[in-house]
Amino acid sequence: MTRQVSRVPEISVRSGRVAALTALTLAAFAYVTTESLPVGLLPLIAEDLGTTPSTVGLLVTAYGFTVVLAAFPLTAITRRVPRRYLLGGLLTVFVLGSVVSALAGDYATLLAARIGTALSHAVFWSVVAATAVGLFDPGVKGKVTGFLYGGISLAPVIGVPAGTWLGQQAGWRAAFLALSALGLITLLGIVALVPTTPPEQSHASTAAHPDARRYWVLIVATGLVITAAFAAYTYISVFVVQVAGFAAGSVGALLLVFGIAGIGGTAATGFLVDRRPRLAMVAPVGLLAATLLALYAYGSGKVTAVVLLALWGFAMTCLPTALQTRVLEVAPGNADVGSSIYVATFNLGIAAGAYAGGVALRVAGARSVMLTGAVLAAAALGVLLLEPVIARRR
Repeated sequence: MTRQVSRVPEISVRSGRVAALTALTLAAFAYVTTESLPVGLLPLIAEDLGTTPSTVGLLVTAYGFTVVLAAFPLTAITRRVPRRYLLGGLLTVFVLGSVVSALAGDYATLLAARIGTALSHAVFWSVVAATAVGLFDPGVKGKVTGFLYGGISLAPVIGVPAGTWLGQQAGWRAAFLALSALGLITLLGIVALVPTTPPEQSHASTAAHPDARRYWVLIVATGLVITAAFAAYTYISVFVVQVAGFAAGSVGALLLVFGIAGIGGTAATGFLVDRRPRLAMVAPVGLLAATLLALYAYGSGKVTAVVLLALWGFAMTCLPTALQTRVLEVAPGNADVGSSIYVATFNLGIAAGAYAGGVALRVAGARSVMLTGAVLAAAALGVLLLEPVIARRR
């Protein structure tokens, strides 16, 4: 009887931590969804606001560059704020930004609302991983990060398609209002569940094995591999139509295959990274390079293309969990500040990849975007394989 009573507080505490982690994952889902939502609503927004689809597309570009520029300075300024208050404030900005986006009467107002949301996004992604990991024992760091980053995997599979469908049925403003409601629910959960202890008291506030050389190798590899991934991913619809020979109407189903495989990649990485952290980081980069090269060489076959797209989705979504976990393992100094540089590099890689893939597409055609991605991913793999040598040098 005594044993049963003594376990009640332990179960209650663990349930509260899991609930807090779920709220953080839902917030991650909301942020990734809102970042890409304008892509599915381009024609609707352009027609309503009297502008062009390409101008509306700049909403995504401006969002990404705001994250790149703001992540480090804003995270450095707020690094000592208790996480309940900081995350609650960030989600408040998210909710207000979504509401203003829905009510925007002109493009300038919508752009300003998007930039405001992006500023909160920059800090959120810099602190959320350490916050989530700090709720649990250090031994399950990978599993916690994998669960958290499940929000990233689900956003393109559920969030963006659902937002696009809602916008088509009820107007694009309804999609942003729905995001504001989701943000409000998440805000309430974070305020109720995330502790107010000073962040420096968490075991996740500093890396387990800080190493400046390994950290900067990781940052360089992150820039290369994310540029590689998005050099190809940005133009995936062009590739599957022009090279693999699918009808334009099949792109949505193919992206669903990509996204479902990605959910599996996130889950597998969360399981592996606590046991074999280096393998969990290096293997997806190698698989990405091999898959993109295979698509370049053999992507004209429909069955082959579908199989390779699934492998690509699996490899690509392994990366955020593996790389972020490695940041928390080796970042020198404050882990949140180290994460902010990683977040800025990640988003810069997205923009650079879109640019590099666009150049390849214009110069050499749709097939070449896969070769561009494969070469960059191979370079990232080489950097990671050299990490032990670089770390030993004095």
